[in-house]
Order: sequence, then structure tokens, then C-alpha cells
Amino acid sequence: MTTIADRISIAQSQIAQAAQNCSRNSEEVTLLAVSKTKPISDIIAAYEAGQRCFGENYVQEGEEKIIALKQDYADIEWHFIGPLQSNKSRIVAEHFDWMHTVSREKIAKRLNDQRPATKAPLQICIQVNISNEDTKSGLQASEINALANAISQLPNLTLRGLMAIPTATDDINVQKSEFTKLQALYHQLQNDYPTVDTLSMGMSNDLAVAIAHGSTMVRIGTAIFGSRK
Repeated sequence: MTTIADRISIAQSQIAQAAQNCSRNSEEVTLLAVSKTKPISDIIAAYEAGQRCFGENYVQEGEEKIIALKQDYADIEWHFIGPLQSNKSRIVAEHFDWMHTVSREKIAKRLNDQRPATKAPLQICIQVNISNEDTKSGLQASEINALANAISQLPNLTLRGLMAIPTATDDINVQKSEFTKLQALYHQLQNDYPTVDTLSMGMSNDLAVAIAHGSTMVRIGTAIFGSRK
């Protein structure tokens, strides 16, 4: 039976191989371990295996974990990667280091206003609905610039890049098409904003294709922590 440490090592090896296959440095790609619904003991096991970046989808669950681990594991970098309701924005602003799913100026302004002065700016990714699915959150390509401009003027936020959840498919042509579009939007954003350096896309089933198309952060959950209940 493989341990969490074993599975992190496997994920890192897959990232390294995918990077090598497209002549990239694997150090350009961050492994974000998605720990939603998993116990604190699993996060500690991953931490002891060298993992430092963790993604949470649920506001209150993430808050509880951050508070519990704050003292002994202060160098964990916490990423919020789930949908956010306005009435819960304060929790993300006060506790998380990154927010990946900003798609409304209202949410950005609330996060900015609620970010404690004692903390570094909250690192922001704009979520793009790259597959144009009605059931998914995120902006259309034509809406990105307006939100990016708004975020860039908020002093307690730092615009870092784009995030997307592409079509759930094993069709590599669909994967390539969507990642190509997102990569082009990312390069456009980089040209306009010097802080932009993050393209958060790719999970276990499309990791290699995502990295070949410029992903700098891949989100892996089940392959590290096992199936969720």
C-alpha cells in the first residue's frame, strides 16, 4: 500500500517527466495538493514529505485547518480554489495566502477591504471559463482585462495570473484546444501586468498536456490523498 509520501513522490516525478518532455524546467511547476475533505493528519503527512502548498475548496473547513496548523506549520501556503460567496469573503481574506477563483469585481473589492494590514497582499488568480460551460464559474475571455485592471488597483491584492477548470475529458484534442486558448490569454495578461507569473491549470488526468501548454501550477487531490468520502 502506497503512503501519502509515496504518492507525492510519484506526482513530482510525473511533473518532472512532463516538463522534460516539453523542454521545461520542472521547478517552474508547483504541485498544489488539494486537501479538501481530508483530515489534518493527511496534511501533516504530506508536509513531512516536503509538500508546502495546499488547496482547499470549502471556506470554513479551510479556516479550521489553517488555525489548527498555524503554530507548528507556519510555512504552509494556503490556496483557496473553490467557489466563494460574498458573505464568506472575510474568512479567505483573513486566513488564506492565495485566491484562485476571482471572477467578480465585487468579490475582489471585498477581499481587498477585508485583508488585514498585518498580512502580505492576497495573491489572486482570475478564473476563466475556458470551456464555456454554463455550469462552470469564471469569466469569458473578453471580460478578463476589465477585472485585471480593477484588481491591479487594489493595494491589498496582487494579480498573479489565471486559473481554469477545463472540460472533464480524456480527449487529448479537446484538452490541447482549451489549454492553448488559456495559454494565449495568460501571455496577453503577462504583457500588461508585471506581477503575472501563474497559470493554474491541469490535474491528474491532463497534467502532461497542461504543462506542455505552460501551466505553472497543477492541482492534484485524489492521486495524493486517495478517494474522498
